[in-house]
Amino acid sequence: MFKNSLTGLPIGGAKGGSDFDPKGKSDFEIMKFCRAFMRELHQYIGARIDVPAGDIGVGTKEIGFLYGEYKRINRSYDGVLSGKPYAFGGSLLRPEATGYGVVYFAQEMLKQELEEVLEDQICVVSGAGNVAIHTIEKLQHIGAIVVTCSDSEGSIYDPNGIDLNMLKMLKGNGKRFSLEDYALQIQGSVHIKKSDYPDGRHAVWDIPCFAAFPCATQNELTEEDAITLIKNGCVAVIEGANMPTEPLAIELFLREGVLFAPGKASNAGGVAVSEFEMSQNASMEKWSYEKVDAKLNEIMCQIYKRVALTAKEYGKERNFVDGANIAAFKRIAEAMILEGV
Repeated sequence: MFKNSLTGLPIGGAKGGSDFDPKGKSDFEIMKFCRAFMRELHQYIGARIDVPAGDIGVGTKEIGFLYGEYKRINRSYDGVLSGKPYAFGGSLLRPEATGYGVVYFAQEMLKQELEEVLEDQICVVSGAGNVAIHTIEKLQHIGAIVVTCSDSEGSIYDPNGIDLNMLKMLKGNGKRFSLEDYALQIQGSVHIKKSDYPDGRHAVWDIPCFAAFPCATQNELTEEDAITLIKNGCVAVIEGANMPTEPLAIELFLREGVLFAPGKASNAGGVAVSEFEMSQNASMEKWSYEKVDAKLNEIMCQIYKRVALTAKEYGKERNFVDGANIAAFKRIAEAMILEGV
């Protein structure tokens, strides 16, 4: 809810899910589960009630299965899910939105706080899912040099820069091939097995870098990792995943003057473009790629400014954790008071 509040868009917030594991399941099995799930869920959602979106294990394919069952039950073409396939109501840039938004936030933060740019800077990214892939993609678009990625089995270090085409062949669109295959195909790259990680640490954060982008999962960046990043000269940590940094690591970054962007602010691009998709569905329009991208960039810059100004107002300059929490809480509290809640 705080993340949605920071976007400034008219959206609320909730969380839900299931204990179904799609790994090793056929598309038919996944479709059967999605249909059964929607048969129970449909009575609680609606274009003006709750609009679910994808997350871990739920991409365009799964949203398509869910939406198809919703239409079968309700016989209605509504914007009741976001992240839909483009062919029936999805938005351009929705799959890329979270990763691209992370980089737009990072650019604005570095520009305003340090007068620095990401171009030609070494960056490390964890993860190899949707957010990580599109964070790497946008970083490469602007000229940054991304040298790492990771999955549940290990990490890749490629000093020449991650080969995005190879990474997409292995991990794009829900593929789950091992990153070991990357090292076999790309000369000069190294695969570090998870069993070889230093105790209590992640191999990605051992690589000297200008900026770090944790984009994999919760609590993947520990206090020991933070010590290593600081020692190696990292100036900024921008969260792409939800809560990937342990609290003690966050405290250390703030104490040592490393710019730290919390996920509730920096990875809000996905929910922003979800709202864009809802707007397009409501007006029966299709926005161009350029329009969606420009509006996403604008939203992420606005979020940075809102967070930075709030932190300064409350005597917490450059503490974007407190700035994000206070700014988001104030907007929610004001809405509740106005509605008499």
